Amino acid sequence: MHMKNELRIAAGAALAALLITGCGSAPPPPVIAHGVAAREPQADPRPYGNADTALGLDVLGAWCKDNPQANLVMSPSSLASGLGMTYLGARGGTARAMAGVLHLPAAGSQSLAAGLQARSAALRRLGGKGVTLSASDQVWADPGLKTNRTYLDAVATGYDAGLAQAPLLTDPEKARQEINQAIDTATKGHIPDLLRPGSLQNIGWVLTDALYMNAAWATPFDPDDTVPDSFTTAAGRRVQAHFMINGSYSAVSVNGWTAVWLPYRGGKLAMEALLPPAGTAGCALPSAAALTAMTSRLAAGGAGLLNRSVAFPKVSLATQASLKPVLSSLGMGVAFTQSADFAGLSKQACCIGLVEQAATLDIGEKGTVASAATAVGMQASSARVLPLQVRFDRPYLLVVAAPATGEPLFMARITNPAAR
Repeated sequence: MHMKNELRIAAGAALAALLITGCGSAPPPPVIAHGVAAREPQADPRPYGNADTALGLDVLGAWCKDNPQANLVMSPSSLASGLGMTYLGARGGTARAMAGVLHLPAAGSQSLAAGLQARSAALRRLGGKGVTLSASDQVWADPGLKTNRTYLDAVATGYDAGLAQAPLLTDPEKARQEINQAIDTATKGHIPDLLRPGSLQNIGWVLTDALYMNAAWATPFDPDDTVPDSFTTAAGRRVQAHFMINGSYSAVSVNGWTAVWLPYRGGKLAMEALLPPAGTAGCALPSAAALTAMTSRLAAGGAGLLNRSVAFPKVSLATQASLKPVLSSLGMGVAFTQSADFAGLSKQACCIGLVEQAATLDIGEKGTVASAATAVGMQASSARVLPLQVRFDRPYLLVVAAPATGEPLFMARITNPAAR
């Protein structure tokens, strides 16, 4: 797995449960066409929050096994949105495999469209005084490909996503720059180069999600209280970190895990920091059910919670990775093969060619700045894709020749194909 992982320690690390243009003006934003977004009945977004939590733990756990000593930061929400838009174009066994990996709620009293719409609406409501949060989704397609209208309606309904054209098949480098520019803008410059040079070969569609957050703590840490101290890394080494100290915070302890609730201003967002049992080695993570239960208890407040102060290290992290190997290992392998069925997206769609995510996380005394971006690249089916069209719609010449000798057997000039 190709991964860029960067840690700048002003600080240390802890477990806590996104193309720069050259000189001159930036290119204009892409023209976006939208499908028809249906107004769905009100639905409960919490099952989708639980699903995204389970997806995040699965990916983080599998990723950690490949990189047990590395700092990892990802956005389950961004990944779920990118893959969710892809899922809306999947059919048959491909759709079933993706639904399992995404932990999509079983069909019940509310439809998938209503649930996704409620999830998107809930994300948009998280901003407020002291908290800037923006999320955006986009479908990019080569102009020579046909994207199903029903698919565009579905992504407009569930994700408020539109369609922008980019020369993915004819000039993939230009398309890469256009997509990277849009992601760079959406993440306030934190993720300038999500797609690497050469990554879009044979890619006909790119489905992107971008997420940016700048959130102030409800109770800021006093910089004068930040002190250097030792931190034991996953490799067992001791490094010096800068610990922010504050209290008091709500906490719970379940099966040896201690979870502390650090709210941001406005109370709509919080960071839940989880310390594993002492002596835990390897890639230990709580189960999705246990994490959801701890989160629910902390969010609800009230009796039964512990009161704790914290010594929390400042961190600055950046990670970028291809998630194809991880997602394949989790059961989504068919989506990356020629056997995949994405007929809901287009008859010309083959399979997923890339899943790329980048994320950043900066935690300091004033709050948290984080960003994430996900790109899912869809390959076009070579048997169905038409190259650039030469349209013979004016007088033209024909030559029938023998290639070996160049002997011209016939020549014709066509000025009116309707005449005889």
